Amino acid sequence: MASSSSDKAAGRVLLPLNINPTRYDITLTPDLTAFTFAGITTIELTTAHDVSTSTIIMHAKELCFANASYTVKDQPPAEVHEAEEISVNMKSTTVSFGFASPIPPNSTLILTIHYTGFLNNQMAGFYRSSYTDIHGTKKTMASTQFESLDARRCFPCWDEPARKAVFGVTLIVPKELDAFSNMPELSHKTLEGGIKKELTFLDTPIMSTYLLAFVIGEFDYVQAQTSHGVLVRVYTPPGKSDTGVFALHCATKSLDAYDDFFGIPYPLPKLDMVAIPEFAAGAMENWGLVTYREVDLLIDPTKASSNQKQRVCTVVTHELAHQWFGNLVTMTWWDDLWLNEGFASWAENWAADVLYPQWSMWDQFTTGHLSAALRLDALKSSHPIQVPIHHAEEVEEVFDAISYCKGGSVVKMIRAVLGMKAFQKGLGNYMKKHAYGNTETFDLWKAWEDSSGLPVQEMMASWTEQMGFPLVTVTDEKWESDKVTLTLAQEWFLSDGSPLSAEDMEKKWCIPILTCTEEGTQQDMIFMREKTATVTVPLAKGGWVKLNAGQDVPMRVKVTSTMIDRLSLGIQSKTLPPADRAALLSDAYALVKAGKMQPEGLIKLLSSYKNEDSYIVWESISAILGGLDAVMSDDPVMSKNFSALAKKIVLGLLGQVGWEAKSDDGHLDVLLRGMMIGLLSSFCYDDESVAAEALKRFHAFQADHSDMKSLPSDMRSSVFKIVLKNGGTKEFEDVKAYFDQASDNAERKHVLGSLGHTPVPKLKNATLEWAISGEIKLQDFFYPMGAVRSSSNE
Repeated sequence: MASSSSDKAAGRVLLPLNINPTRYDITLTPDLTAFTFAGITTIELTTAHDVSTSTIIMHAKELCFANASYTVKDQPPAEVHEAEEISVNMKSTTVSFGFASPIPPNSTLILTIHYTGFLNNQMAGFYRSSYTDIHGTKKTMASTQFESLDARRCFPCWDEPARKAVFGVTLIVPKELDAFSNMPELSHKTLEGGIKKELTFLDTPIMSTYLLAFVIGEFDYVQAQTSHGVLVRVYTPPGKSDTGVFALHCATKSLDAYDDFFGIPYPLPKLDMVAIPEFAAGAMENWGLVTYREVDLLIDPTKASSNQKQRVCTVVTHELAHQWFGNLVTMTWWDDLWLNEGFASWAENWAADVLYPQWSMWDQFTTGHLSAALRLDALKSSHPIQVPIHHAEEVEEVFDAISYCKGGSVVKMIRAVLGMKAFQKGLGNYMKKHAYGNTETFDLWKAWEDSSGLPVQEMMASWTEQMGFPLVTVTDEKWESDKVTLTLAQEWFLSDGSPLSAEDMEKKWCIPILTCTEEGTQQDMIFMREKTATVTVPLAKGGWVKLNAGQDVPMRVKVTSTMIDRLSLGIQSKTLPPADRAALLSDAYALVKAGKMQPEGLIKLLSSYKNEDSYIVWESISAILGGLDAVMSDDPVMSKNFSALAKKIVLGLLGQVGWEAKSDDGHLDVLLRGMMIGLLSSFCYDDESVAAEALKRFHAFQADHSDMKSLPSDMRSSVFKIVLKNGGTKEFEDVKAYFDQASDNAERKHVLGSLGHTPVPKLKNATLEWAISGEIKLQDFFYPMGAVRSSSNE
């Protein structure tokens, strides 16, 4: 099943390999009024012995070229070869420079290109954003987003991850603005006339084009130094530097943690993190200059919810993991994107757990990343983690839960199988061997094989090179006084339960079988390589056994009724850990939907969770309630009966948790209360006492937006929804008014995500019209649309 490097490369559409860049010197002069920029890019190129062309082909998109010329380095006299023809191919996003004579082989060329470009408003390439300064004046700033294929919108280049080079950047900008790039400033010069300044930055390490970045605008900042001596800054909008303090703490601590984990110090002299007003993704890991959507970096210390803090922490730790895994060592081609994103998805949880162990990030991984991966990968329309990519544009299709979440889940499985010591040693060796270079998946497998002595390549091929995941079914059981022997069978799991063809039935995975009992996780582990296997687990008399302990393997498990009866004791006594309690429910629900388990089995299992108070487990219960609600919505009678059941379950949780924060609440307690009020907004909004309490808290908040006691951020969106669902035009306008009164985007999102839940059709239409009116940033317009869509089944 494993592919060789040459097999993988077959069919890729690449620029010719016999001319390669080693260095770019880029000078840019942006015009923030006309939304254009002038560029001069000088590139040092090496030519191979087999060059037999008079044309140099590069990537370029939406650039207008004035001229291009080259000289041969170290060859006096330096004859200038002017391009006689400049040809742009819009379909392939390339530019060709044709010269009168052939390109000299085995030479070093200095190619200089003059051009202009556009500061677009598409959040791609070198683009513009609007912001409001501290005086209320609307202004424009510029920043970059080059991953995957948009460096070519800013400068002509070899825009492929394996064509690494050194970058020197010079920016000519208005003297009153701040400007920064991947590296610290080398020089700062005021230009004649005193209106502009020229900033030149130190050379970058050798790196891929998609990691280059620069930002121009007005900023405040907070800064700190890591224990290992790296200066870290968080740039914020003017007047809001205090909102960067939390992210700064996360960055300095996680940077030190990664230094120690990888055994390689962070290789740059500084790390800047910048909040961009308009940003398409959550963040971008540009080496030394990480850019973020504002809500994923900045936190109002007086208003931030626990969810916001966790989100900011994990986005920061994700991006900083990339400074090593992705930036220092980069995938050769986009078909190994999962190497970047899968590892960073694992590492974000590892680092957040180091910083905040009380957050139980690995338990949350089960109901977050793993659940998302299993939902998408159980569809016949899924794709393997490693997917062939011929045209680079196809990479946009794999920035999804498979690359991120299943990739992260597979890394978590490898760590469980190898043990942390061999896992960490292999990573460190991989980083040292391939630093500043490019790799493919098998390079990582080889590093882990060397550190562990295990056949990692053989084991992992079934997980990364074929789509889907297995269902492991217990087909036979033999219970004895001191042990249980289970017979297992594996098959491809599909969420819709569609029948498998004879070929599909042959699919199999190399599955590590991990088990736990009330004594803890069992040390013995077997690999299920064939369609069936037998496992024997030591057991106390009357005890229980749980397969897939800790949910370290991305799979579903179907257990027997006897196992459920025994596991119910572990559920009720909570000796079964939260992640495993949550997984039993999510597996059962998935099996019911696929027609592989009777609904009565799920109801019986649910009855064991009467006194459940774990946020992790309630994430599973909440997902099941939401899923069943959607399924039942087309049948009025079933929907009414289910709503009554759900209401009873949720009001029971309300009795346990309450509306009011408690002095001894931990992070997960706060998250549970926020989730509970979210469930109230879905299933109990029409309960008289719930509606009255929500309205009381809303009115208190209206009177004083700083009243965090009446309406903490963790419950704000949900209370808005309850008020809207029980109200009309007045309540709609009251909630909408907060959008203009809110101090930051995180607060505005409470309005964007709730307004569509009004039951009044004309107000739903008004919400949709507002979403596309221009008042809402392009990055946010989908929030109100999503709220309208999810508010009813019409």
